[in-house]
Amino acid sequence: MAQIQTIPQRAAAAPRTGALARPSRIHVAAALLVLGSMLLPIALPWLKTPLLFGTSFGIAALGVSVLIRAGQVSLGHAMYACLGGYCVAYGSRWFKGVDTVLLMAMGTAFAALCGLVVGSFVVRYRTIFFGMLNLALSMVLFAALGKFFHYTGGTDGLRVTRSTIFGQALERDGFETVLLYLTIALAIAVAYAVHRYYRSVAGQALSAIKTNETRLEYVGFCTYRVFLTGYVISAALCGLSGAVFAVAQGLVTPEMGYWVRSGEFVFIAILGGVVSPFGAFVGAAIFEFVKLYAAAYITGAWQLTLGIVLLAMVFFAPEGIAGLLLRSARKPEGGK
Repeated sequence: MAQIQTIPQRAAAAPRTGALARPSRIHVAAALLVLGSMLLPIALPWLKTPLLFGTSFGIAALGVSVLIRAGQVSLGHAMYACLGGYCVAYGSRWFKGVDTVLLMAMGTAFAALCGLVVGSFVVRYRTIFFGMLNLALSMVLFAALGKFFHYTGGTDGLRVTRSTIFGQALERDGFETVLLYLTIALAIAVAYAVHRYYRSVAGQALSAIKTNETRLEYVGFCTYRVFLTGYVISAALCGLSGAVFAVAQGLVTPEMGYWVRSGEFVFIAILGGVVSPFGAFVGAAIFEFVKLYAAAYITGAWQLTLGIVLLAMVFFAPEGIAGLLLRSARKPEGGK
């Protein structure tokens, strides 16, 4: 009879198989990205806004990555970022003097609630039907926000009044600095939480939907509940992203929920890779700065530059940047 290893025995054997080498490479890269995000704005203050938007997009891409782990791609997840942003805008109007942190929490919770309602029927579908349903719902929201001008401001959007942050009333520069560091801290927290989720039974079951959903049902899991949980987590992350974006920009518009923004989230997730939560943020950093510099130096063709980057990643690194880091960590162990 084959000997069954316990969890402590597997953990003790991990260093001999090189398992520690792989996460350490990812951790070093993640630490460098965090340090760069915190230190660069000190030397170059104009980088605060791109870093804020990039971190916000990274959180949303992380939400999309949760669904990609299940083998599903949503083409309309920007609607949850839009819902989170509009919740912040209405909250700042209805509750005068409410703190920015509370507004962001409200936006995240509202997006998660909407994700629970929408997900209750959307998660019954798979592949192209799942993607197109999300896209259709996002376009309905986009159209409604543009039509009901008296309630939503139409295409002009709604202003988000700058309020206190941690109880302190700050000028624009100080507000952006505190908001940037808060967003980085939130990004680290959600990345760690998603990492723990991936390693949990629920996270492993979510990944199993991609490989063999029928077998997952046979061993006793309710795939509907597993996928719905992942969908709500994904919606909450996109809602947090939209809340951060709304506070940083000071304005919300229907464009936040347009299909192009959903495509950007998917682009970032593929670029960074879904094998690690870190991939969403490195993908967002590359996306934001390629777009920034391409728009400055290749006016009118920055979309072409992003397209070439994506094609290169699909052909040469289909697992994204995070996958490249993991592959480079395996090479010394494999002797290749």
